Amino acid sequence: MPARRTTSPRPLHTAELLSIGSELTVGETRDTNAGDLARELTGAGVLVARMQALPDDLETVSAAFSDALARSDLVVSTGGLGPTPDDLTREAVAAAVGETPVVDAELETWLRAMFERRGLPFPVTNLKQAWLIPSSTPIPNERGTAPGWWVDRPDGRVVVTLPGPPREMRPMWDGWVRPRLAERGLGQAAAVRVLRLTGIGESLIADRLGEAFLRSPNPVVATYARADAVDVRISAVAGVGRSADDLVSEAEAAVLERVGEHVWARGSTTWGGALAAELARLGWTLAVAEVATNGSVLALLGETLGPDRLTFSEALPSAPAGLSDVAALASRVRAAGGADVGLAVRVRPRRGDTAVSVAVAAAGWTHGERRLVFLDGALGRARAAVAAAHVLLLRLRATPDGG
Repeated sequence: MPARRTTSPRPLHTAELLSIGSELTVGETRDTNAGDLARELTGAGVLVARMQALPDDLETVSAAFSDALARSDLVVSTGGLGPTPDDLTREAVAAAVGETPVVDAELETWLRAMFERRGLPFPVTNLKQAWLIPSSTPIPNERGTAPGWWVDRPDGRVVVTLPGPPREMRPMWDGWVRPRLAERGLGQAAAVRVLRLTGIGESLIADRLGEAFLRSPNPVVATYARADAVDVRISAVAGVGRSADDLVSEAEAAVLERVGEHVWARGSTTWGGALAAELARLGWTLAVAEVATNGSVLALLGETLGPDRLTFSEALPSAPAGLSDVAALASRVRAAGGADVGLAVRVRPRRGDTAVSVAVAAAGWTHGERRLVFLDGALGRARAAVAAAHVLLLRLRATPDGG
């Protein structure tokens, strides 16, 4: 294949992602490529400004490439590189940059050889997969018949086109594109920290942090409501005389000052992972009893904790409602499981929400709490499991080594 062309250097600090194919815009196929690429680019200190899904329409796709090149340093597309008339990515890029595609002799030889090895006739329609434009370099595809394009623009901007199937796209990105982007100056020195919160809603977090704080361009502080927590993500790139880590640390201190009492973990820690760490610190095992939860506690914790820490679990359809009864159940399940600590959880609907009784029992002590969580039904039970995990985690963290 032809050697890669070079152009004037330009740091690649901003990017846009285009996912091309009508199967995406009509909902028949779920796009995972854009999310994966956005995560990697963000981790490399690149600001991903837009992600778009586009139908197989030449005018629409060409306009998207033109607009993205006017705004961003890097444009990465996936999809639309097949041999059929509705695969229009090559035509769209060529139109956007004002160049004419022609069949490249080396790519044609490579394509024909693939069909010959399989004893198949070579369809003329496949010749478009051997197209190049003057500013493009082919990106090898060892798992399919659709090479990608690396397109260098005179101002240093870059277009990368990749096939849609992840089994083809991923090796091309990892093995060929990503190293060359790094050579070109991909991203900026960046830092990211994630705080995981519970017991407080996203809107109240935003209210405490304040609009000015949440609209800061660097560092960027954003809130995300998850099923098991509300995450506060703090990210920054190096500024004038300030490292990215310094900027993130300063913002993190401000976040902790406002909502620190609700932070239970950092990064991607799960409830099961946090509890497993505390149980391992104490050298303890856990037994769990659930009443009317439909197994929500075990669903939240069981797979992560594993049998070495979670020795026993039972689900009961009903039990006495008093908190002292729930505490007795925690002691009973602890004994039944031969565990160091027992957790009992009972839920019941209350006027559209869910009332939760939680008890933790260990040698020499028990602790019980009542909480009310938002919504009832399955969502309420899931939130009840999080509330129970939080009560248990706080009790374990308050227990010194050796119990």
